[in-house]
Amino acid sequence: MPQVALHLILILGAMSAFGPLATDMYLPAFPVLGAGLGADAGQVQRTLAAFFAGMAMAQMVYGPLADRFGRKPPTLAGLAIFTIASLGCATTQDIGWFTFWRFVQGLGGCAGMVMARAIVRDLTEGPGSVRLMSQLMLVSGIAPILAPSIGGGLLAIGPWRLIFWVLAAYSAGLALVVRLFLPESLAEERRRRDGPLGILQVYLRLLGNRHFLGHALSGALPAAGMFAYIGGSPFVFMELHGVAPSTYGLFFGLNAFGIMLMAQTSARLAKRVAASTALTAALCWMSAAGALLVLVAATGAGGFPAIAVLLFCYVAGIGATMPLGSALAMGPQGRVAGSASALIGTLQFGLGAVSGWMVGALHNDTAVPMALGVALCGLGGLLAKTLLAR
Repeated sequence: MPQVALHLILILGAMSAFGPLATDMYLPAFPVLGAGLGADAGQVQRTLAAFFAGMAMAQMVYGPLADRFGRKPPTLAGLAIFTIASLGCATTQDIGWFTFWRFVQGLGGCAGMVMARAIVRDLTEGPGSVRLMSQLMLVSGIAPILAPSIGGGLLAIGPWRLIFWVLAAYSAGLALVVRLFLPESLAEERRRRDGPLGILQVYLRLLGNRHFLGHALSGALPAAGMFAYIGGSPFVFMELHGVAPSTYGLFFGLNAFGIMLMAQTSARLAKRVAASTALTAALCWMSAAGALLVLVAATGAGGFPAIAVLLFCYVAGIGATMPLGSALAMGPQGRVAGSASALIGTLQFGLGAVSGWMVGALHNDTAVPMALGVALCGLGGLLAKTLLAR
């Protein structure tokens, strides 16, 4: 790897962390945010769905822009959008406008995630690419562990708005670092000139490919179940069961650690167990955990400890289903791997937006809406694998 690899890893890691930071830092603030803006729990949960919707929509745009204009211009544009939206979140007095600015945050925040993957493909291949991607995945695993604790710490010293001032400063500072220190990795002669119709045709071909779509959904749907957990857990943990914001961050970090642990286990088993077999086993495990979670939420059996354990079992499984589903989906795609990657990301966050919206829309002061969203997404991933990707 080149001499500047350490700088590259740090910058790309900071770019990859946007999604987890913007998603998780404000979760401990849900109760006080709702009180400050005069909103109920369902309205606050829908602000998370708005962010996921922005993340889903923009990925389809950033991929072709990066292939046409290079990696740095779209990255800087996304960081500028995210900074402005964060300032909007920090200053608004209305839940409707706050939801709008969260949507705009999603439009800007996914740029860094898309470009980080593209830059890795530009600069490395073979073992070097695997090492660098593994390091970026480690950052993606650490960010959700730290983000709720950071948010809880900021709440201890200031109002909930301080979280969004910090996010604005983070994105503005990273924009300066990218402008000064990140080299452009896509040479002029390698840039594509596809028009809108050509880009659309690529996406339509991928959506019509049963192998691609089945495996993409087998990773994206379980991930959408995690988004249902993210949207519903602040109410279930802190308001329904009285968990303190600082303690909530610890629960959230434990689940993120489970994802990392399962990802490492899946990687070690890759040489001995076929990827398709491992994916099916993980989906069965998650579907069972989701079904039991609905039962516990509806009956109260086992109380909060049972909810916490079953959520850990489900969320940890994502450490296997996401990389396995993505690898199986993208394996045969060749020259359109970039578009395939963007489409997988869109499916993940688009379905996450739907599941998050559903949890907010069905809010009834119980844990059932969250549990139902988790269970349906886990079962949907299993059905996609068995029915579409045979």
